[in-house]
Amino acid sequence: MSSGDIGIDLGTASVLVFVKGKGIALCEPSVVAVDKSTGKILAVGSDAQSMLGRTPGNIVAVRPLREGVISDYEMTEKMIKEFIKKVLGFRLMKPNIIICIPSVITEVEERAVIDAGTQAGARRVFLIEEPVAAAIGAGIDISKPNGNMVVDIGGGTSDIAVISLGGIVESTSIKVAGDKFDESIVKYIRRKHNVLIGERTAEEMKMTIGCVYPRPEEKTMEVKGRCLMTGLPRIFTVSSSEMIEAFEEVTAKIIEAVHSVLERTAPELVGDIATNGIVMTGGGSLIYGFDKLIESKTGIATRVADDAISCVAYGTGKALENIDIMQDGTMNLTRKRQMM
Repeated sequence: MSSGDIGIDLGTASVLVFVKGKGIALCEPSVVAVDKSTGKILAVGSDAQSMLGRTPGNIVAVRPLREGVISDYEMTEKMIKEFIKKVLGFRLMKPNIIICIPSVITEVEERAVIDAGTQAGARRVFLIEEPVAAAIGAGIDISKPNGNMVVDIGGGTSDIAVISLGGIVESTSIKVAGDKFDESIVKYIRRKHNVLIGERTAEEMKMTIGCVYPRPEEKTMEVKGRCLMTGLPRIFTVSSSEMIEAFEEVTAKIIEAVHSVLERTAPELVGDIATNGIVMTGGGSLIYGFDKLIESKTGIATRVADDAISCVAYGTGKALENIDIMQDGTMNLTRKRQMM
């Protein structure tokens, strides 16, 4: 068992890499900057993100993952390779890699993740479902016959699952998450203020004044954009209560998904969830008031896990310790698909 084995939370918005024996060694945006004419990668992660929307014609900054799955296979493979190189440097021994995947994924999408990991230099690739990794990372003991519900809101997908005895009993994965919140801000500002703003401004607004439940005190933020009437720059103020309005449609879909999973869950497990509460993980769960909103709509106590963004990565790290059991096929924590 090599101490350089790694767990990757391969997210739409960011990639977190957990190295066995070291902890989380990298957390960078899933963005790659490429020179179109040569196909050469110019930057990966934070350096590439700063180029988004600001590149000359021959350079493109792309996000190779969309809605939780690989949309550009070649770029994903190169990105994983770069990140592995960053955290491990040059090594003769290839590492085993555990990669997180959404709970609802097709075999083709699954195969693409395994292939990308193998091509990027893994000895073997194991897959673990995101809600399971999130639950482990949030400190839930999932091995007991006791129902726990995890709502993992990432960048591209929201995974909602009921976990018991180390596996997923009921789950759903919807392509409505952090990115959709950003899009809804852009649409809202365009409709309400007649101003066009960029993706990065929208994300900043989401993190600064974003909320899905009324704040005790109203927050405001100054926003810069391009006026659609004059085509000139315009500065205006947006309040946090406007964010609730902007997010309404997106939050409704996530609440609906939570309800649908609860409806399909066995009564005994629903009883457990009512006792244990709902745990929220992922960057999207950090939007102010999300736990309060889910609690008010379900009547079940809801909390946001400590270090919610890193829960999935910590979960893959803990799963690395059991990688030998996974090979035996006795552990249903992962889909036991491996590439030798």
